[in-house]
Amino acid sequence: MKPTYLAILLAAPVFFVSCENPADKTTKAKVSDSVEKTATVKAGGVKYVFTPESQVNFVGSKITGSHHGGFKSFTGYFTIKDGAPVGNDHKVVIDMKSTFADDEKLTGHLKSPDFFDVEKFQQSTFDVTEITKTSDSAYTVSGNFTLHGKTKNISFPATVSQNGDTVKIDSTFNINRKDFDIVYTGKADDLIRDEVVIELKLEAKPEV
Repeated sequence: MKPTYLAILLAAPVFFVSCENPADKTTKAKVSDSVEKTATVKAGGVKYVFTPESQVNFVGSKITGSHHGGFKSFTGYFTIKDGAPVGNDHKVVIDMKSTFADDEKLTGHLKSPDFFDVEKFQQSTFDVTEITKTSDSAYTVSGNFTLHGKTKNISFPATVSQNGDTVKIDSTFNINRKDFDIVYTGKADDLIRDEVVIELKLEAKPEV
């Protein structure tokens, strides 16, 4: 076998792995027009605020590979009763200037007008409109998500667990960035995919 052919065969598996779309392994969030939230329903629950261990992460990808990132600064709370979320008084507020990625140059680019435009759109919010229980620890969460100045109602699956006075909500799903007018395509030979994976690892304890 010629050395050139051997090199191609060895490189091929790496190439195909790098081309995988991370969103293909996650649930696609249902996206619709924003919903008017006329009242905040507490339903007799207790306000649980996020702990520093909470994480909001994302994975974006292009033809040649993917990048991980997230947000270093955000606040939020759940309304909990008997270890489960109740009503629609749940919210997340993200400081978009705290955006980070696994590459310093990419971090700067994500903050630019090509993507999040953090100087113009300094906050993103997720304001829950409805939570529906689907099994013992599984729920469908719906809420108005404001990103890049655009608000859509998104729905995605989540799991809820409680350990002592700590409640955790975990979810991994994907959204289409173009639904929020983030349309930068990237290089012609290395196009950026529309789907972005969102990973929520939210931990909360009763507000003191």
